[in-house]
Amino acid sequence: MQAKVCGLKTAEEVKTCVSNNANYCGFILNYEKSHRFINYQIAEKLTQINKQSSFYVGVLVSPSEEEFKKFSNLNLDYFQIYGDYSAEQLKEIKIKYKKKIIISLQIKQEQDILKYKIYEKVADIILFDSSGLHQSLSWNYNWIKQVPSFITKMLAGNINIDMLENLKKITDIVDVSGALETDKVKDLNKIKNFLKKIKQIND
Repeated sequence: MQAKVCGLKTAEEVKTCVSNNANYCGFILNYEKSHRFINYQIAEKLTQINKQSSFYVGVLVSPSEEEFKKFSNLNLDYFQIYGDYSAEQLKEIKIKYKKKIIISLQIKQEQDILKYKIYEKVADIILFDSSGLHQSLSWNYNWIKQVPSFITKMLAGNINIDMLENLKKITDIVDVSGALETDKVKDLNKIKNFLKKIKQIND
């Protein structure tokens, strides 16, 4: 099981994730309502940090064409997209901006899981998230058991370190943010402990 640490805001946070083998580092690029939002200048600096074997992910909520264009200049491997896009649109974005795509599905009820079928041929990773955006809401993660194993599944929504043993059975990647914060600021010790636990589970 892999780990994505999302909502990084400082060089120290990014370096801690990279040096502790976080598979993905996420940056909130255009959603100013989130306390994890960073402006373009900060994003530019953070994505220049040597990522070693990590991947850098730009998180975008209903981005405009202008925003896609602007953020494609950053040193990102993936666009993680929230919003109402067709598979065809995502395919065009992927080709035009040369980024891999994580499509985010917001899950309120079990039938929302089935939206993966729209994107299974174009998305590199499908993220099954809560409907809370920057709020970490729980939902019934077991619903994703119906998603076929050939799809790379990422799971988000109030995930914490105590759930990891169980989640390994149902997802390829966990996406965590709030559980690694103290008073809405990333806690470097929590990041290290979380990534250490992932490593233990995988060994």
